[in-house]
Amino acid sequence: MCSEGGDRPSILLVEDTPVNQKVALKMLNHLGYQADLATNGLEALHALKQRLYDIVLMDIHMPQMDGLQATKAIRGELPHADQPYIIAITAYATRFDRAMCMSAGMDDYLSKPFTVEDLKLALFRYSGQQ
Repeated sequence: MCSEGGDRPSILLVEDTPVNQKVALKMLNHLGYQADLATNGLEALHALKQRLYDIVLMDIHMPQMDGLQATKAIRGELPHADQPYIIAITAYATRFDRAMCMSAGMDDYLSKPFTVEDLKLALFRYSGQQ
């Protein structure tokens, strides 16, 4: 799925920590992007059923439904054409953690704390998939 007319991709940030929400939203804004917010995996699933998003920035550890469970649900429930590009955002940074995210169906991985440049590169990798 991609945005119409060459517009910026639509982004859903899924993050439960208010400070991390503010930092990520500010970074996105600095790069010229806007994002909607969900605070857990259940809210993300609901949001994706209401609107198609190009990119989901998915925290891993959240209450109610974590990012791994939410990603598996997204991959299982949404039609292929509606699948977003899912970027894991997590404080866990081992190879095992990365592999776990990828096996859950995520497309990319950012370890916290990430910089604006890290985020910019992840968004660039998304554009290379289009």
